[in-house]
Amino acid sequence: MSDRTKKTSKGGQPAREPVIENRKAWFDYTITETLECGLKLVGTEVKSLRKGQASLAEGWVLSALEPPELTLLNVTIAEYPPAGVARQHQPNRQRRLLAHRKEIVRLATEAKAKGGSLVPLKIYWVQGRAKLLIGIGLGKKQHDKREAIAKREDKRDMDRAMSRRR
Repeated sequence: MSDRTKKTSKGGQPAREPVIENRKAWFDYTITETLECGLKLVGTEVKSLRKGQASLAEGWVLSALEPPELTLLNVTIAEYPPAGVARQHQPNRQRRLLAHRKEIVRLATEAKAKGGSLVPLKIYWVQGRAKLLIGIGLGKKQHDKREAIAKREDKRDMDRAMSRRR
């Protein structure tokens, strides 16, 4: 076993790194298509992400077709205090996303054609590397949001009634 492999937890499953989600994006937008991208990070950002200290709530993705690139904006990754003052990163800096050129062009043109925006949905770890799931988000209207809340409350009430019944 190499020193980079995580030890297993009680159930025999590998230990899981924290997953940072943007649950509000699923409420505010209708997500039509997603893409998994890599993140270009500095050392203290990686340490902070491994502790789960990041916020995707205000973030968005800027796409450029010439040259094809994706940039993650307004996502906060907290500073990592044990690194010291001299080695800290900027918490809200722009971060480059890593994806194939064809994927970037396809996603950017679809988002522009549909009138949507590129929204960061989730940061997770794949084989020791941070990945970002982005999606094309089409804004929901207020009445759609109210419908979603009503459905969620109805489901909760039905589940409560079924649990009392047993």
